[in-house]
Amino acid sequence: MSAPSSTGRFAGKVLVVTGAAQGIGRAVALRAAREGGHVVLVDRADFIANVAAETEGASAVAYNADLEHYDGAAAAMRFATSTFGGIDILINNVGGAIRMRPYEAFEPQQIDDEIRRSLMPTLYCCHAVVPHLLERGAGTIVNVSSNATRGIYRVPYSAAKGGVNAITQSLAMELANRNIRVVATAPGGTEAPPRRIPRNAAGDTANETAWMAEVVGQVKQSSFMKRYSTVDEQVAPILFLASDEASYITGNVLPVAGGDLG
Repeated sequence: MSAPSSTGRFAGKVLVVTGAAQGIGRAVALRAAREGGHVVLVDRADFIANVAAETEGASAVAYNADLEHYDGAAAAMRFATSTFGGIDILINNVGGAIRMRPYEAFEPQQIDDEIRRSLMPTLYCCHAVVPHLLERGAGTIVNVSSNATRGIYRVPYSAAKGGVNAITQSLAMELANRNIRVVATAPGGTEAPPRRIPRNAAGDTANETAWMAEVVGQVKQSSFMKRYSTVDEQVAPILFLASDEASYITGNVLPVAGGDLG
């Protein structure tokens, strides 16, 4: 499935897309720019500037920030506002399991690392963006969660994504009367291009490689469609929820996992 050509759906809108250097985040940012948005691509990877350049004349800029720390999240939102005059849409895409292993095999620091990777950037960015959305008088936050709130060999990651779902629902209730929507998608397994930055910089042990194979099998078996999605199949619902087409949707976590609700 190929992404559609520009529709102008985000014309005049300022979008901040985090985790935009690779995978789903990259594809979201590039398509939002094609659809007329002013896009700030945020990532701690140095090559984020190269991704922004791929928009070929669209209104897109890159910003380097480590969103596992609050200062990075706040700085990214200030940059977006100073560059484009405000923020309309935040798409929180940072996260991803670092290791796959039975829970009893996780070390305490590894548990902390998973929570910091997959919960804190969303928690921090939501907090940092709200004042900017309130100043705008409206806005939308789309959190990219996961259907892996139920899955094997990644309990800390599952806990982090359960937290993302809770942020989505609670913040949506809190902000609905202030014209701000908060929604999420819960992707299942996704076939993405090889990562330029590995999820686990230390590399996988032989056991972790075997456990990963079991995870892949479980994910495919749990899906009604018995397959991984394409990146485009994840991008489309994210940008639908971000758009005015979803103006009466808030507080929802939309599973995008071939029938597996997580």
